[in-house]
Amino acid sequence: MHKQVLALVLTGLAVTACGGSPSGSSGSEAGASKLRVGVLFPGNLSDDGFMESSYGGYQRLEKAGQVELAKIEQVPAADYQQALSTLAAKSDLVVAFGGQTDAVLRQVAPTFPKVKFVEVGGPSDAVPLANLAYYDPKQADGGLLAGAYAALTSKSGKVAFVGGLELPAIVNTANEFAKGAKLAKDDIEVLAPQYVGDFNDVAKAKQAGQALVSGGADVFGQQLNLGRQGLVQAAGEGSGSVISGPLVKECGSETGVIGYAKTDTGAALEYAVKAALDGSWKAEQKAFGVASGLGASDLVLCGASPEVTAKLDEIKKQLASGAITTP
Repeated sequence: MHKQVLALVLTGLAVTACGGSPSGSSGSEAGASKLRVGVLFPGNLSDDGFMESSYGGYQRLEKAGQVELAKIEQVPAADYQQALSTLAAKSDLVVAFGGQTDAVLRQVAPTFPKVKFVEVGGPSDAVPLANLAYYDPKQADGGLLAGAYAALTSKSGKVAFVGGLELPAIVNTANEFAKGAKLAKDDIEVLAPQYVGDFNDVAKAKQAGQALVSGGADVFGQQLNLGRQGLVQAAGEGSGSVISGPLVKECGSETGVIGYAKTDTGAALEYAVKAALDGSWKAEQKAFGVASGLGASDLVLCGASPEVTAKLDEIKKQLASGAITTP
């Protein structure tokens, strides 16, 4: 597979292109029939969280070799517009990961009316534009399931949630964590969620975790990336445990982790590409939660008792059927 890294002198942005045609020529110039897909990853592709999960979908598409791919990664907020415009100028489909890109994406999309845009992880109540779709990974489903699991395994009767940035989607997941905890055990105490202002700051996450441990919490839900390491450290100091995710790892490979709230955000990229290829793409709000049946959302338990497993299986069934819903 041909790969080139283009250093764009005027923008300072690095675009990695993977495909059959030279990255300096358009698809029409090269006579290529492949769909051209540009992907914006604002964060670190090795963040052990949202961006790494998203990149997994990119890698699967890269391996399949059916489309021409280009990506820009680790982009500061001030450069979102330039990065999105750069990708759109040479793409048929542009996918941006993370709700932090929303305001800029809504400005850029109308200026490229022939390009399809998708935002993964944006506001679940956002109104799609003519060429802009919103794909919701439904991290709230994982939050609800994690809250139920935390309540069912807590010995202190107190559980808590730690998030990175206080974005609407993160706050929604924290709210659903509390809802799930009460659903599983109505006398559980859910401490006020903590937002540390950064998904990757280990020290801040540890500090937040220590404060919650001091408050009596012993099982934690979270929406962090590399910062999760700090929360695990804090929980361990208090003989507590953490429900990790969105990446699922082998049970027992991480001390203090009792399960994983799976959110395969990369599946949303694959879905967008498939829809663009088969002509079914629509500017819509599309959910990828448990009820979607796409397998992108789940809760993986590590060492749970049969009773806890049965209770959580029942809640999953209710989510799948729509008897329980998350925003």
